[in-house]
Amino acid sequence: MKKILIAFTILLFPAVVFAQTTIPGEEVIGRWNITVTIEDEELENLGLFRHGLYADEGFPAWLEVKLSGFSRLIGNYVGYEGSARPISEVHYDEAEDKFHFSIPPQWMHIDEDIYFEFTLDGDKMEGFKILDGNTLHFTGEPAPSLDREEPPVWGSPKNLLDDDMSRWIIPENNKFRMIDGILVNEEVGGNLVTKERYDDFKLSAEFRYPEGSNSGIYLRGRYEVQIEDNYGWDISDLIIGGVYGFIEPSVNAAKPAGEWQTFEITLVGRHVTVVHNGIEVISNRPIPGITGGSLNSREGEPGPIMLQGDHGPVDFRKLVITPAVN
Repeated sequence: MKKILIAFTILLFPAVVFAQTTIPGEEVIGRWNITVTIEDEELENLGLFRHGLYADEGFPAWLEVKLSGFSRLIGNYVGYEGSARPISEVHYDEAEDKFHFSIPPQWMHIDEDIYFEFTLDGDKMEGFKILDGNTLHFTGEPAPSLDREEPPVWGSPKNLLDDDMSRWIIPENNKFRMIDGILVNEEVGGNLVTKERYDDFKLSAEFRYPEGSNSGIYLRGRYEVQIEDNYGWDISDLIIGGVYGFIEPSVNAAKPAGEWQTFEITLVGRHVTVVHNGIEVISNRPIPGITGGSLNSREGEPGPIMLQGDHGPVDFRKLVITPAVN
């Protein structure tokens, strides 16, 4: 009798789980690349232009919406700085066909939560966010998969370091200098961006930093591999060798501050491998979306290498990139 009852329960349960096939607002489920437009110069007071990179095109953001359980929509959000933040619930107003959610501030000294409201029209998102009493409009589109049908064929290595820094776009607040063959960021300043854009590539880097410093390498200008003085720290997705806010290294392979260290980074589509000081700390993991401080959210396009100079001092004595040619 017990066997019959168990069999009946097993047969019944899938019918309960799959009976509800339509979730109100389910069209928002997925990942979205967002551009927030800036229309008011007073927003400079909020620090939106700290990187000096966004100009008239606005600044990038990223939204992921997932289904939790039978009907709740939850998610993650990445703004123009900081890490991915969880969204406890994305609300859908079926009568008005609108979505909204709120998240607490992260690295901004404001008291109120940040409010988002938007609508969808096919694969187009349009809405606004209220940030410290200011209304910022944004648009969005589905993030591309970046799947690759064939493995890459690697081209010839290119040295990104030369005495006159000819491969880089130099910002007005630049503090990077070439000194005896080493690219030195002497103090907090601007970010360096390569003139050339890359799709898939391998990047070999040797770097060092003083005690307490913080920097990073942005792959395609969108995904930060963290560089920070984290010697001896517990692993997290915020420490050196990780993809900031998304992927933690399997081990903390950092050396003490002041010592030369190495990265061997391979990026193919969304998939990244990071070898830190000879240890593979990230193995072919997909990066969900852009990280804070990105140049833009146009993930389907090639992008530059960006060196973070707006956080702290860092030196590079090797930066060699090997782009894919297919």
